Amino acid sequence: MDYFTHKTAVIDKGATIGKGTKIWHFSHIMGKARIGDNCVIGQNCFVADGAVLGNVVKLENNVSVYTFVTLEDGVFVGPSAVFTNDINPRSLYPKGGKWIPTLVKKGSTIGANATIRCGITIGRCALIGAGAVVTKDIPDYAIVVGIPAKQIGWICECGNNLSFEKENTICSKCGRRYTLKHELCRQNS
Repeated sequence: MDYFTHKTAVIDKGATIGKGTKIWHFSHIMGKARIGDNCVIGQNCFVADGAVLGNVVKLENNVSVYTFVTLEDGVFVGPSAVFTNDINPRSLYPKGGKWIPTLVKKGSTIGANATIRCGITIGRCALIGAGAVVTKDIPDYAIVVGIPAKQIGWICECGNNLSFEKENTICSKCGRRYTLKHELCRQNS
């Protein structure tokens, strides 16, 4: 076994778990879950069949990642953040696996107690503020807060706020360069 699991964690047979990953107290990983290398799954987390976590993903305590939720490499999910996979759930009318996918792209951060509605994409390196309720797609490098979540700015891959006076800017912390066109931010190579 190339990963660590606390003795109280439940790992179902068939789960794919990458090298160097740590799974902590009372967490449950289902048999068809896929977890990459060097992830940290905090206390009391749940990763469902069909959920995918890339490499270096960190789930803080009390996070459930349901079927068809994909977290790409380097995603951080704060304590008690919530993902969904059904727009209109009914106990008496189960969907039988016909749930709605959600994608969180590489390097994004989801703050504590945020709620992420299914069927959306959170862009690369976006920052979702604590307690936000995300109901629509979020562009790359966007900062969103509130209920429903609204964009309030832009953020660098390194986590520093970006300030655009014109179309181009340079991160004051790391020197990465960005262009803002048509309300879309992209990192220049």
